[in-house]
Amino acid sequence: MKIAFVGKGGSGKTTLSSLFIRHLAARGAPLVAVDADINQHLGAALGLDEDEAAALPALGAHLPLIKEYLRGSNPRITSAETMIKTTPPGEGSRVLRLTEDNPVYRACERTVALDGGAIRLLATGPFTESDLGVACYHSKTGAVELFLNHLVDGREEFMVVDMTAGSDSFASGMFTRFDMTFLVAEPTRKGVSVYRQYKEYARDFGVPLRVVGNKVQSEDDLDFLRQEVGEDLLVTVGHSDWVRAMEKGRARPFAELEEPNSRAMEALHEAADAVYERRDWERYTRQMVHFHLRNAESWGNAKTGVDLAAQVDPSFVLREDVTRGQDAPRGGAPRGRSAPQPA
Repeated sequence: MKIAFVGKGGSGKTTLSSLFIRHLAARGAPLVAVDADINQHLGAALGLDEDEAAALPALGAHLPLIKEYLRGSNPRITSAETMIKTTPPGEGSRVLRLTEDNPVYRACERTVALDGGAIRLLATGPFTESDLGVACYHSKTGAVELFLNHLVDGREEFMVVDMTAGSDSFASGMFTRFDMTFLVAEPTRKGVSVYRQYKEYARDFGVPLRVVGNKVQSEDDLDFLRQEVGEDLLVTVGHSDWVRAMEKGRARPFAELEEPNSRAMEALHEAADAVYERRDWERYTRQMVHFHLRNAESWGNAKTGVDLAAQVDPSFVLREDVTRGQDAPRGGAPRGRSAPQPA
């Protein structure tokens, strides 16, 4: 299951995503965690020291390798240089699975040991001084979008992405790549403003969205969130001595997380699992193609010098039983399905 954590800056998005990651790891779930925030703090929230967090490989730095691996033997993609962040898979493309070994993981991941197990951690890399005036942060997250477009995951397998703050995710189609989006909101007017933006943008794309109230200290806080977000409010989280100790570098076993907060993580897990039966791989592929064509027309064709619409394989549907490009017999998805149309 592909899970996104979003919210305004300072809402506690990274803290809650790290707690959810620890919850899943403690239950032995296959797990890849991705720090896709412009402020790279997920590694530290998972217990890495400053030097370890700074040494995480940047996905963007390995973009040529990622593209070359994913294009496989797809005849519609003439070179890695013609791939953009929205390029969809087709017959001959390689797909990614959460538990496999491949060159992308070997170059980009770091294994992080948690007291409940171990996870794979990926990071987009920080926005550096050399990027100022010449790049936007979406150039960093392009590698994550390609990863999501080629990822085949099953029930009780998780990719958890700590997204950049605010509504920047809507600058591309990446917000449609998730089975569940958890929006972290404080009980303030600013705290729920990002929720309203997400709700409006996601409405036309069938993106499951649930709100996690954070820093809820009173019944008045709870009433405020209920009034503002209604049934989208899934659960609330209050003060945590466990989190405060972690932020001071005094790590305690995850089993000592306060019971109400532990129950909140279980509620997130159950909500994510509940959407599994409603997964629609044809719609997922159709939306992927929709945003690729939009990006191709607006900037991709001019940048690459080719017609990127030709990269779309009209008979391909990404799904759990898809084959694996050069690592398996040619054939993409089972044939006989209708061609994906724009969303």
